[in-house]
Amino acid sequence: MRESIKNRIDAVRRGEVPEGYRTERAMLFPNEWGDPVPLNTVLTENKDRNEDLHFGKEDVLSVSGEQGIINQIDLLGRSYAGESVAAYHIVETGDVVYTKSPLKENPYGIIKQNRGVPGIVSTLYPVYHCNSPITGQYLENYFSIDTCLNNYLKPLVKRGAKNDMKVNNEDVLLGRIPLPSLQEQERINEIIAQFDRALELKKKLLEEKRRQKQWLMQKLLDPSSGVRLPGFERSEWIETPLSDLCEFVGGGTPDTSNDEYWHGTIPWISSADLQEGNIRCINATRYITEEAVNNSATKICPENSILIVSRVGVGKIAIAPTALCTSQDFINLVDVKGNLYFVTLQLQREIQRILSMSQGTSIKGIASKEIKAMVIELPARDEQDTIANVLESSDREITLIETEIKAWQQKKKAIMQLLLTGLARVNA
Repeated sequence: MRESIKNRIDAVRRGEVPEGYRTERAMLFPNEWGDPVPLNTVLTENKDRNEDLHFGKEDVLSVSGEQGIINQIDLLGRSYAGESVAAYHIVETGDVVYTKSPLKENPYGIIKQNRGVPGIVSTLYPVYHCNSPITGQYLENYFSIDTCLNNYLKPLVKRGAKNDMKVNNEDVLLGRIPLPSLQEQERINEIIAQFDRALELKKKLLEEKRRQKQWLMQKLLDPSSGVRLPGFERSEWIETPLSDLCEFVGGGTPDTSNDEYWHGTIPWISSADLQEGNIRCINATRYITEEAVNNSATKICPENSILIVSRVGVGKIAIAPTALCTSQDFINLVDVKGNLYFVTLQLQREIQRILSMSQGTSIKGIASKEIKAMVIELPARDEQDTIANVLESSDREITLIETEIKAWQQKKKAIMQLLLTGLARVNA
């Protein structure tokens, strides 16, 4: 990083305005960019309606904070349009759409450009054409920064009693934003697009690795699949009662009205603390005391226990990374014999099989006696270990790519902050 950019960043961190820069409504920008531009001089409302029904329900678009403007069926699995879409707004390629729904990170809504094919949106969404000297892509990039978006919209939006947005379509354009030249906008857009392309490639690689892992699980965990690892082609798998592999421990909830119970050091988890499909992910946020354990039904499960959600959140399963307690929604397996990872995956498959047989019905849980009576197929321990090594190697590849994606996302966020505030300038 050039020294000049570093000095500007340091000045901002000290709460100072760097030399050659100024602020307006908490928006920082270089003096060279001139006065901020009123948005109503570069955007005009697109009031075209779908009166001739050129577009149908399959053309309805949604506005997503992460994915931008996307076909509603692709995003949500189906169209949620009403009986008639004649009154819907037409969105041309390059148009900008504002959603007035407050979100956690964007309490005043989000603004996105339609980079895909034309379509239609509900009348709840105002639609705008972009005019020179601004590009829709630059506008989306600028408003992708939470602080820029919220600083712009906060003075324009009022909140109703039910936290609904009180702003008409024209008022959205009453603010001003700093604007570099078209040449600099295009250069900034291209730099950000390079990050987007790199992220897209990594996300595709991640999806491919996940598909490979799914294929491996389907084949290697099923002795009838016809796929066996070298050296184990003739080995036999034995149906083994779960009760032969472990001891069972239940859970419970200490008295929630006794505040002293909930300021201890022993992790206590509910089903919400487990992540669906990720047996290594437990996000413990509550901790209890030994006294709470002694005065409730919950029990301490040692490290490497298998935790199965049998009621609320049924189907979740995880391996305990440390000693912990669980709620009554769990049935927990301790002192597990065999390869822990392999046994957990086999249990996960069996539970999913049971749940799939109940599709179309309302399943409230799996009885603990049903879990205790489960039978799973197991090969010899050396084959368990070999299969587990293959699958855990696949897990490590997936985790590595996920980490790289997060790092690239942070890099993109940082470079956008620098470019769109002008703290880092580009050679236009």
